[in-house]
Amino acid sequence: MLPWSADLAGRLEEHTIDSALLRGNPLGDPHERPVLVYTPPGYDADPGRRYPSVYVITGFTGTAYIWRQRAPFRRTFPETADAVFASGEAPPAIVVFVDAWTSYGGSQYLDSPGTGAYHSYLCDEVVPWVDARYRTLDAPRHRAISGKSSGGYGAMITPMLRPDLFGALATHAGDALFEYAYQPGFPQAVRHLRSWDGDIAAWWSDFTSRTSFTKPEDMDLLELYAYTACYSADPDGTPVLPFDPETGVVREDVWRRWLDVDPVRMAAGHAEALGAQRAIWIDGGNRDEWYLDVGAAAFHRAVLDAGVPADRVHFEIFNAAHGGIDYRYPLALAWLCERIGE
Repeated sequence: MLPWSADLAGRLEEHTIDSALLRGNPLGDPHERPVLVYTPPGYDADPGRRYPSVYVITGFTGTAYIWRQRAPFRRTFPETADAVFASGEAPPAIVVFVDAWTSYGGSQYLDSPGTGAYHSYLCDEVVPWVDARYRTLDAPRHRAISGKSSGGYGAMITPMLRPDLFGALATHAGDALFEYAYQPGFPQAVRHLRSWDGDIAAWWSDFTSRTSFTKPEDMDLLELYAYTACYSADPDGTPVLPFDPETGVVREDVWRRWLDVDPVRMAAGHAEALGAQRAIWIDGGNRDEWYLDVGAAAFHRAVLDAGVPADRVHFEIFNAAHGGIDYRYPLALAWLCERIGE
């Protein structure tokens, strides 16, 4: 719990990926992205050994560097992950910390005309890049993905869309059951947008012209704008709100686009992909401000209904709000590594 960096038994290396898929993205965001790769203790001692890998993706507004930020009296995730491996709690693994930030704060790890090809970037560029440079076990049964909040959302949908790459997942308070996670915020957004004549793009123009988060509506509208850009952007990249910004009436056709990428609703249509998963960790805090514990319960049920054997699933609702749950990450990491290392 030192207030500065601690020594690791393994090693954390920083690289830059020059992404062809992100080059020319709609927001003009950097196509060169950092990736942090952790190798466990003993990696250098046996050059013939290969390791399972776990990809870690961040929540909304997070970058790869967030994993180096230290909360008071807590260790960073690379440090707690290192402790898991150094203590022998879990078989060793390579851990990859991915950056998928956008100017709107996040990408939801989807391909969208509003943000860019972030799902394809993760799957078709980052994973092959790591496999080419590190001694990974290059098979989905030995590759997992983990995240919290928006990262938890990405961890749920990515194995459903790409079971050829990922064979295990952990989602901590991941965005799910959108009518509870997102829709309750729509009326508040309507109130906020009255100051902008119902034009969220006008708010965005103002937000980017001043110091961020100096108006009370900023975070609510930023999240709404970012999710809209990911879930329901027009082909030209314009974010289309899922409700009328003046009346609040839901635009059913647009809202359907959101629901179509809700992990709870995706599960039935991706039953085969879920059935191929070797391990699924689902958890959430019972005081989560976005009711993501309810979303976790719904996703858990959807996973079981899709035919995933119960002994491959860890489901837990614990006592917490949305924040401060980073102590859960090494628990899931150890559980995953026991199952993808075999």
